[in-house]
Amino acid sequence: MGSSGQFAVVVDDDESVARAISRLLRAAGITVETFTSGAAFLDQVLSQPTYRPRCAILDVSMPDIDGLEVQRRLAGMPMAIIFITAHDVPEARDKALSSGAIGYLRKPFNTTQLIELVRGVMAS
Repeated sequence: MGSSGQFAVVVDDDESVARAISRLLRAAGITVETFTSGAAFLDQVLSQPTYRPRCAILDVSMPDIDGLEVQRRLAGMPMAIIFITAHDVPEARDKALSSGAIGYLRKPFNTTQLIELVRGVMAS
């Protein structure tokens, strides 16, 4: 991609999950890129001012920088955030949503719901 535009990113340390979500979104006609760490995604966004996905789908729990920290570091950027997690921790959900996330989905999540959330962002 390399520029602002109509694409989403998936950030999940589990490569199989990142690939599966990527395939799902592509099948729905959404352009998507994947990252397997919060640090790699932040490096891309912060080092390339023109790299601006419309939406980031973040895993809450990642070993280097977790999704909540990625969200905090992206504060103020025009990028919708959707969280996915295997562990529904109410405090994490509350923090994510109160910090502006538009969705917080527990794995295995409803694929239709995820696609609708991302399409809504792309249409705005």
